[in-house]
Amino acid sequence: MASQVAHIIYAKKYFEKYPSAEIKKDLFFLGSIFPDIRRIDETIKRKDTHLRFAPLNLNFQGLDSFQAGWKFHLYCDMKRDEILRNAKFYEKISSHSDLPPKLMEDELVYDDYENWEKLVALLNNPPEIKLDINASAESLHLWYAIVAHYFEKKPSEKTMRTFLVKQPSLVSRADEIIKSVAEIRANKGAVEILENIKNEIV
Repeated sequence: MASQVAHIIYAKKYFEKYPSAEIKKDLFFLGSIFPDIRRIDETIKRKDTHLRFAPLNLNFQGLDSFQAGWKFHLYCDMKRDEILRNAKFYEKISSHSDLPPKLMEDELVYDDYENWEKLVALLNNPPEIKLDINASAESLHLWYAIVAHYFEKKPSEKTMRTFLVKQPSLVSRADEIIKSVAEIRANKGAVEILENIKNEIV
């Protein structure tokens, strides 16, 4: 699975490779960071947001722009894991958590997007989105607000920690996760693999 910055970068890569007049980018971007809302709402289960749209591919026929972005998130999670396993990434790091590599990846790819201000404004004022799962409008707005704040600056130890502590299930692990990010940052081989994901994801 990727983290939120990376999901935006990969969505950008998708549109560069497959320009589309039918898919609305703003809604696609919102969909691409929606599934991890479960981190702030314990009533939403992983199966509700991550076990959908089989088969996972880049065929978005029959889906609206938000759903297409949602499916793209799941596709990227699957493809990213495949890339990392093929590169034997997990044999190169000591962390057993999937979060440190994700956050390091966010730091590495952040500069590949040039209009974070517009995206932050969109996240802080999202259009009405109809969902077919048990997710309240309050949870949706809170999740987008948390992500918007994270997007405001290039990820650093400080902004990563702030992002983590706003997610109830991660508060107690925040320091441990940040320490693992630092270890990955110092691991040249691991960093090179993470940097290359964006070239293979779509």
